[in-house]
Amino acid sequence: MTKERIYLFDTTLRDGQQTPGVDFSVEDKIAIAAMLDEFGLDYVEGGYPGANPTDTAFFSRRQTQSARFVAFGMTKRAGVSASNDPGLAALIEASSDAVCLVAKSWDYHVRVALGCSNEENLESISASVKAVVAAGKEAMVDCEHFFDGYKNNPEYALACAKTAYDAGARWVVLCDTNGGTQPPEIRDIVQAVIAAGIPGANLGIHAHNDTGQAVANSLAAVEAGVRQIQGTLNGIGERCGNANLVAIIPTLVLKDAYNTRFTVSIDRERLEGLTRLSHRFDELLNRSPDHQMPYVGASAFATKAGIHASALLKDPRTYEHVPPETVGNLRKVMVSDQGGKANFINALKLRGIVVAKDDPKLDRLIEIVKEREATGYAYEGADASFALLACRTLGSIPSFFHVDSFRVMVERRYDANGNLKTVSEAVVKVVVDGETMMSVAEGHGPVNALDLALRKDLGKYQSEIADLELADYKVRILNGGTEAITRVLIESTDATGARWWTVGVSDNIIDASFQALMDSIVYKLLKNRGEAGRVAAE
Repeated sequence: MTKERIYLFDTTLRDGQQTPGVDFSVEDKIAIAAMLDEFGLDYVEGGYPGANPTDTAFFSRRQTQSARFVAFGMTKRAGVSASNDPGLAALIEASSDAVCLVAKSWDYHVRVALGCSNEENLESISASVKAVVAAGKEAMVDCEHFFDGYKNNPEYALACAKTAYDAGARWVVLCDTNGGTQPPEIRDIVQAVIAAGIPGANLGIHAHNDTGQAVANSLAAVEAGVRQIQGTLNGIGERCGNANLVAIIPTLVLKDAYNTRFTVSIDRERLEGLTRLSHRFDELLNRSPDHQMPYVGASAFATKAGIHASALLKDPRTYEHVPPETVGNLRKVMVSDQGGKANFINALKLRGIVVAKDDPKLDRLIEIVKEREATGYAYEGADASFALLACRTLGSIPSFFHVDSFRVMVERRYDANGNLKTVSEAVVKVVVDGETMMSVAEGHGPVNALDLALRKDLGKYQSEIADLELADYKVRILNGGTEAITRVLIESTDATGARWWTVGVSDNIIDASFQALMDSIVYKLLKNRGEAGRVAAE
């Protein structure tokens, strides 16, 4: 039997950005797009060019290599021709492979939100799709509020979808924008759309999670015939979020109910990177991963002492619906942790580090990582620090330089004009080839001053770090009180475009920052020599 293809459409950078507290910079978007592209998604929707400076800058060039890069925006306004609509022009001119047009499909919204007639709305859909197709781009239409619109006026909702399809849209996406539709309703309405003349091979589903059923609704739509699923990483999105691709993708790949009938762009080998992708994304958002998230959560394959743990150790299938390594996760038994070695070997192999399963140094590395994670380190989001720890434990790395001491001072004072100022100054003593050098720098805050002083003079290595830049700096307090343990995550980049992440943990934020800064510089020097294994972001 020939399997049908399910296409995976990620809208993290557009709909996911509606999440309260989430505000992506251009650099964030570039990094996330690269992560999604590398993982193997079919479509990456980047945002709304022309609507804000961030998205406009992001669409100045194509941001994906394999995935189709999608610009999102509205159909043309009623009463204006497609060629004279500035919003539509911005979409067509953006550096994208495809354009996703959002269109009203509920007559109530047409009347209240657009203030035009039903016929004018249909004309806007048709003309906009034709303009996108004429520009040589793949066109798709998000039929906003489709399910609510269908329940109130099925003839008009179907007319909107059919108009988009007839005009040449590759995909007509049915949106449960309010997130209140139930799985049986999804199935019935999708089947009605197909019966009305739009093939399932041209239909998509965009589900919101307001009743906690976005994943179930997406899969119900697949059962009914749609062949594109839209969602976000970790289910982020406005209100209660969107359909979670991190839960949907492994279900499609691993579960016989789907993998015997359908195929997706993510194969089993790539699926092993799912946990890492999910956790890296949470680190970028500067939030703690959800321990109970399906498949990838720290507790997804964790069992406490008792009959469950006893049975699990005899045969993992007794309490695991899939093997944790299939999604890159770890089995955890609280009393006696028997899992993880194969995952470590695979993680090291990905970084170009080969180690034998019976090497006692591997056991020591696992022990160190577990000890450090217990104190607050998180290596899923700090690949460079993990690579350095592995190199130091399993072998050795060159001693490029040694920091003899550092001192950071923060002074709050009035300047000559009577203005209150806070000044940060750092002093670092560095030893290179037996020669001690002292560097002093002022910065915007103590960490910036320390960074500038540390990188001010590294002797013969100074030219090698000239292109090193700190792209991001995140701080997370791991427990309460003024004596709290702090984790610092630093993202670095260089002229090659590579990005890497380092981590430091301490009860002193300056010390934690210093650990991460040191790791970043050492990793850069190793990378220059090709000794750092595979850079995670490359």
